[in-house]
Amino acid sequence: MQREKIAGRGAATAVADQAAERAQLRRLEVASVIEAATLLLLIGLAVPLKHLAGWELGVKAMGPIHGLAFVAFAWMAVQTVAGGGWSRAEVARLFALAFLPFGGFLNLGLLSRKAAALQPGNAGS
Repeated sequence: MQREKIAGRGAATAVADQAAERAQLRRLEVASVIEAATLLLLIGLAVPLKHLAGWELGVKAMGPIHGLAFVAFAWMAVQTVAGGGWSRAEVARLFALAFLPFGGFLNLGLLSRKAAALQPGNAGS
């Protein structure tokens, strides 16, 4: 009877761990989109307005906002990959794309595939 309880608890813990990992991947997706959007606003709107119209307020506002979004994304990414199950190429891609315009949006495919692999009933789980 005790073994059944332990085995049941192990399965429940594994399911809870997968749910927590899916939630972490979802948070990383949100952070990736926010980071990408702030980068686009910074280099696509604020910087041109600074140089073409002399309006420096956009850069002064968007610079720190994007910086905070990038740091939050990087921290979230470190937390996520520390859980394991990531190849070096996936980690390199995750961080490299954060430096490119639209790169954060390209990371969504990788993150969605990682989350799908954690769904109950998949062969990869």
